This record gives sequence, structure tokens and C-alpha cells, in this order.
Amino acid sequence: MKASDLREKTLQDLVELRKSLSGDMFQNRLKNFTNRLDDTSSIRKARRDLARVMTVIRQVELRSPGVGLAVSASTPSEESASAESPVEKPKAKRASKKAAEGAAVSAPSPKKSSKKSEASSR
Repeated sequence: MKASDLREKTLQDLVELRKSLSGDMFQNRLKNFTNRLDDTSSIRKARRDLARVMTVIRQVELRSPGVGLAVSASTPSEESASAESPVEKPKAKRASKKAAEGAAVSAPSPKKSSKKSEASSR
């Protein structure tokens, strides 16, 4: 399977091909595990074909901004409003929690005196 042939296909065809290749790859791995696979190079070929298809899908998504999930259609005002996302808040809590734990942990702990240090101090 060549990338030039894949670029001629539609996005829907590529998605279907990706599903079938991932299923084939799973079947090949399963057969190999149960010692029923004759041609072990088929695993490598399927993996590379799947990667090739996924690469072409990504290129198609990047070329056409209205297709796929790769390019979001947000405006600059939406991007600034989403700067304070709920994902950021737990990170801040986690950081402050770790800082508090770090302060408690970083306090010097009383050292146990060894017999040598006791003998030398007497």
C-alpha cells in the first residue's frame, strides 16, 4: 500500500481502512500468540500500513480546517476565555498541597545520636 494511493481516497474510506487494518493487526497478534500465524512479517506490514493510513488521515485533517477534530473553530476571544479551564485549578491545588507537604517534610528531623558521637562528646 503506497501513500500516494491513500491520498486519492476520501477521508471516510481512510477511516474505514484504518478500522479494518487495526482489526487485522489484532487478529495477527492473536494468531501469533496462539502459534497459528504462518507469516510473522504480516504483523510488521499491518503495523506499518496502519501508521501510513493514520498519517494520511492526519494530513487530510490539517489541510482542510472544517474536517475532523484536529483543528478547532474557536475564535480568539474564546481562546482567552478558556485560559482558566477547570483543568488548571486542580494543578494549582496539587502544587499548593505538595508545597505544604514539602514544608512539613523538609523540616529537620531530630537525628539519632550514634554511640561514637556520644563517646566523643563525653
